[in-house]
Amino acid sequence: HSFKDRVVAVALAAARELGFTVLACPSTGNLANAVAAAAARAGIRSFVFIPSDLEQQKVVTSAVYGTTLVAVEGNYDDVNRLASELAGQHEDWAFVNVNVRPYYAEGSKTLGYETAEQLGWRLPGQVVIPVASGAQLVKVDKAFGELTKLGLVEGERPTIFGAQAEGCSPVSAAFKDGHNVVKPVRPDTIAKSLAIGNPADGPYVLDVTRRTGGAVEDVTDGEVVEGIRLLARTEGIFAETAGGVTVAVLAKLLRDGKLDPDADTVIFNTGEGLKTLDAVAPVVGPAGTIAPTTEAFRALVPEA
Repeated sequence: HSFKDRVVAVALAAARELGFTVLACPSTGNLANAVAAAAARAGIRSFVFIPSDLEQQKVVTSAVYGTTLVAVEGNYDDVNRLASELAGQHEDWAFVNVNVRPYYAEGSKTLGYETAEQLGWRLPGQVVIPVASGAQLVKVDKAFGELTKLGLVEGERPTIFGAQAEGCSPVSAAFKDGHNVVKPVRPDTIAKSLAIGNPADGPYVLDVTRRTGGAVEDVTDGEVVEGIRLLARTEGIFAETAGGVTVAVLAKLLRDGKLDPDADTVIFNTGEGLKTLDAVAPVVGPAGTIAPTTEAFRALVPEA
């Protein structure tokens, strides 16, 4: 139910080939779902570590697969630190985004491959990609490079833009300040799947966006919610908060003149909205509650 299913498929294949017997991960939610489901299908034990304040939908949709789900007090960076320590203590555990991360990250390239395929084996002019650890953006760029090098696609390499939520925007801040390193922050945003305050691939995101002529931008939580609603009512696609971030950043880039409105543009929605219902629940709902009569309906919706 998110792009993490792709990366876990690659990580699991590598883990089995390397002789690991347990699949594990620290996660902000989507990876937890993917690891739990993949391990269940493969018939192996799994351990999933999540922040204790994670959205309930993501907690349930991980636990249902029978994984050992462990809620950790603190944010994702605290969870990741614990997982790194446990990876050193359990030689037969494959932490997909720790000790088998090089394989895991390659799974994100499939997003770039599929983009080219769906466009008839050509590349878009520009793309907007959500940034958490940054691996997804970096690997999509790598995919475009591989396709170009092999002569499988037409067109120049796309301009690449990164999207973050204002409450966890260390890469955006570094980009705007002209820095080559990313200063860690403490996340505070509804976009929990992007709430990684110390992104491992942050410096590489800066390199890719600058090299391709793009940028990294951030938006408020209010703009994230509006981004979710805009995509839903115009395209019939219900995105999770990360998708809302991407749509909202696209709108901001257009307003600021940083993105070409006439160029072929691809934006990446990386998870479904059923995982983050709390983000939009306060602002959507029934138009009203009425008696079962046509008169009551007309009173509620006079123009109908």
